[in-house]
Amino acid sequence: MPSSDAGSPNQHHADIKANPQPQTHINIKDSQEVFFKIRRETPLKKLMDAYHERTGRTTGTVRFLVDGERVKPDDTPNSLDMEDGDQIEVMIEQVGGQ
Repeated sequence: MPSSDAGSPNQHHADIKANPQPQTHINIKDSQEVFFKIRRETPLKKLMDAYHERTGRTTGTVRFLVDGERVKPDDTPNSLDMEDGDQIEVMIEQVGGQ
């Protein structure tokens, strides 16, 4: 009898292989570019978290922008009409001002 992967930690990985979805290459630009490959339906929160992990910056210290508009964590490349190779800009969050 074939074994089932239900409940196994590798199930998500197996699902990705069995049902491949188109991926988009997204560039995050601050003082340098960081490149990510992400599925078109994946919330950009995953990309934001990966950026914070790679750069050591903490959540809330930067804002992410696409075409001058702030990116929300639940946005996806599809919801923002992003194309392969599009860029997300990273700006340092500034507090205060008079």
